[in-house]
Amino acid sequence: MIKETYQLWTKEEYTYPVMGQFIPNVVTYIHEKGDRKRPAMIVVPGGGYSVVSPTEGEIVAKEFYRKGYNAFVVTYTTNLLKTSPLRQQPLKDLSKAVMFVRKRAEQFNIDSSKVVICGFSAGGHLCGSLAVHHNVKELVLDGEYEGINNRPDAVILSYPVITSGEYGHKDSFISLFGPDATEEELEYMSLEKHVTQKTPPTFIWHTATDELVPVENSYLFANACKEQGVVYEHHVFGNGRHGLSLANEDWASGNFGGDYTMQQLYETVQYLVDNGIKLPEPFNMFGTLPEGASVREAIKQGLQRFAPDNQPDEGIAIWPELANNWLRKLFGI
Repeated sequence: MIKETYQLWTKEEYTYPVMGQFIPNVVTYIHEKGDRKRPAMIVVPGGGYSVVSPTEGEIVAKEFYRKGYNAFVVTYTTNLLKTSPLRQQPLKDLSKAVMFVRKRAEQFNIDSSKVVICGFSAGGHLCGSLAVHHNVKELVLDGEYEGINNRPDAVILSYPVITSGEYGHKDSFISLFGPDATEEELEYMSLEKHVTQKTPPTFIWHTATDELVPVENSYLFANACKEQGVVYEHHVFGNGRHGLSLANEDWASGNFGGDYTMQQLYETVQYLVDNGIKLPEPFNMFGTLPEGASVREAIKQGLQRFAPDNQPDEGIAIWPELANNWLRKLFGI
């Protein structure tokens, strides 16, 4: 497996006000080059646009790697402190990631006509946003990326945030637009209202008992796909909480893989600590740590206190196989 990290922007291009050196990036999970080009799976973890969760990053990329894909994990811009609205920055990050992978199709040994994006929760909203808004002028790049298509060939939405309306996940939209978002902004990011015949084929899965992002979000997008004639598949599992990722033994035991998706969070908290600024919950736990403990260790220990007791669910854990079967039929492979 070839695992490498690539920054999506130069320091000059990236203008979002981060506290540290973070720049959005892509981590690769690439097979050694063989005779055939592989489909690309770009994984986009969730986290309420406040963090990029490691529970839906490397573990998912490796699952699709084992299924024959060349996989990528995108660490996009988030807004932990709710002080600088993100607006379209995460969407620009993901759009650039799709173009980056396509531009390097030969290097990554991928079929540029088989590029899939797979998002979870707020990452699902981000993938859905690119699915419906891929052709807006704000996402067009010139120079070396001029003419490179940012439209994914298929989309997987896992317990996605979709709507800003009655069933919306409010914190996600506060991270995007702040507490005083305009009706126009909320309307633009209420994705079910923007599905068209140009929306890529979409695979959606959710649980009926999701306590954070109501299952109605999935139904809204699926119904919009149906109305517009978009190829889609929609699975709703009867039980299960939010954030199930792969729902398998590795996930339940905490074997998520690398925590590199947390870089912006680590750097933000380090900045706050260094400058004596009060930490947001659940990160205000440093007083209980042994002297000399790093910010990274502190965050991990603190988050473990709030972690639920994860249990694998064999019924839900079949979703990657369902998605893979759907994609292979879609792509004729």
